[in-house]
Amino acid sequence: MNERNPEAHVHLGVFFTGVGPQLIWSDPDAPSHTAIETFVEIAQTLERGLFDAFFLGEGLRVRENRGRVFDLDVAGRPDAITQLSALAAVTERIGLVATQNTTYNYPADLARRLASLDLLSEGRAGWNIVTTDNAWTGANFRHGGWLEHERRYERAGQFVDAAKELWASWAPDAVAADGRAAGWAGPGAISPVERDSDLVRFRATATVPGSRQGRPVLFQAGDSDGGRELAARHADVVFSANTEYGKAVAYAADLRDRLARHGRSPESLRILPGASLVLGDTRADAEEKARWVRDEQVNGPRAVAYLEQYWGTDLSAYDPDGPLPVIEPVEGELDPSRGTIAIELRSGKLALIRKWREMAAERGLSIVELVREVSPGHPTFVGTPSTIADEWAHYVRTRAVDGFNLLPHLLPASITDIVDKLVPELQERGVYRTAYRGTTLRDHLDLPPLPAAGTV
Repeated sequence: MNERNPEAHVHLGVFFTGVGPQLIWSDPDAPSHTAIETFVEIAQTLERGLFDAFFLGEGLRVRENRGRVFDLDVAGRPDAITQLSALAAVTERIGLVATQNTTYNYPADLARRLASLDLLSEGRAGWNIVTTDNAWTGANFRHGGWLEHERRYERAGQFVDAAKELWASWAPDAVAADGRAAGWAGPGAISPVERDSDLVRFRATATVPGSRQGRPVLFQAGDSDGGRELAARHADVVFSANTEYGKAVAYAADLRDRLARHGRSPESLRILPGASLVLGDTRADAEEKARWVRDEQVNGPRAVAYLEQYWGTDLSAYDPDGPLPVIEPVEGELDPSRGTIAIELRSGKLALIRKWREMAAERGLSIVELVREVSPGHPTFVGTPSTIADEWAHYVRTRAVDGFNLLPHLLPASITDIVDKLVPELQERGVYRTAYRGTTLRDHLDLPPLPAAGTV
């Protein structure tokens, strides 16, 4: 693939999930994953590194394992919008992106809270749009199992349409310029919004005007056909899982074709796949660090717990360094209490377990060795700052991606390594900014301006 944009720049975000094995909370140098001081340090370090945005994940219910809190990983996290509102006061430029669910939120309420973050941060807010049909999560909201799997993106589309209309419902000149006006807002300058379908129903009036960037930047996380269509219709940024170069190229081509079908230009969307990164002074050093990271992320107890999700029964008597369980798994779907499960795994676990047994027998793998092989979370990029910078320059200059949304494995070390070692290499190659050129998240992402302030 020939380079098509030699002037392209790498856009970077950090995705702090707050839960899951990728965060090595047990390291002696790891800070608290719920303390405000930790988030302030991360956000300010990223701003020093001229990152586009700091993303926060969402957890509407604490993860469990066999009916108990899953305490081998970081278990809980504060509400994303609340956290980011606090960070808006101690940062000046970096974008602040909250992951928020369209299945278990109400459109007018969530639109109001996101607009408030955008206004108070002076145009730095973003919304990472996610969906779920997970009835286990829905039990928190009296909606367990209420939404069929195939309809979750239908609701999401209606939800986002409604939010965008609410954000556009204040005219750009709605608020009086000074106290000499007859009223604080001009007659008809603020319009009520009404929706009436079986999935989205409300009548509301937005409570705040648009921000400097008009509305929050819309991110979409999802790789299914429905997710891609939602992104092509609405998203400003896509947070994808396609980091291998060939897959990234194919994904970008598919998404840009979909954009064209929706009357949108390729420049109206940024593609930032999620990626993990391990840097070393030499290739051998980086590979050794990557092995340590993987061993810490998937230790013996975590490996056994991982298999318990598939076997559906207590496996604590099994030695992680021994062979796979000889007992047969419990029939039925996977337990969703550890997070959203891919639809293809909900009824296909028996075939997967047979495949794992064959793989373990053929290669002589123990439980922990097998789980390290088959579970997600392997470092995506491993190398020196120089080699990674070269690789990323190729990715963005050939338009396979527009940058990366990075998942740190150790705080604050993962972040400071990137800012202090990799960013200078990217700048030396001319593929990374040397200063912020604007004040809003939309500015940082080099997205085209909205047609007019406060429009959709």
